[in-house]
Amino acid sequence: MVILCDTREQPTRAYKRRLEAMGRPYERVALISGDYSARVTLPDGTPYSFADKVAIERKMSANEISSNFTRGRDQFKREFDRFTGAGGKLYLLIERTDWGSILRHQYNTQFAPKSFIASLMAWQARYNTQILFCQPEDTGHLIERILYYEIKERLERGDADDHCG
Repeated sequence: MVILCDTREQPTRAYKRRLEAMGRPYERVALISGDYSARVTLPDGTPYSFADKVAIERKMSANEISSNFTRGRDQFKREFDRFTGAGGKLYLLIERTDWGSILRHQYNTQFAPKSFIASLMAWQARYNTQILFCQPEDTGHLIERILYYEIKERLERGDADDHCG
């Protein structure tokens, strides 16, 4: 499995630590949605990308995701509409926060906790999106595991059979 990292992810020290924690080869590519996806090599030697099937959208904090739900909501909604409308699955991985911190308004925006929770719940329901919270030091490992098990399950179901010789 090769991790595909969107070219919009800035190559900071934290980014490099995430990649190291993944323990997989990686490539920087322009993903259609999300920040991370993967590619595998099928038994017949054909490379098979999951970039249009499963992706992880990483947010560095409650502040960043609250901005996506307020000022950037239309663009954020279009991204999810486009990807999930074409049959893709997007995970939303949010660092440095959790449900309790959002409920207690422990973030630095004016986005009301009730509205914030409502937006997160609506995204789960509307887009069948899993929302995961973690600390930055765990992000790389979680990204790798999410992609590994999504791909494993899809391959076991035969999702790539039409590409095998």
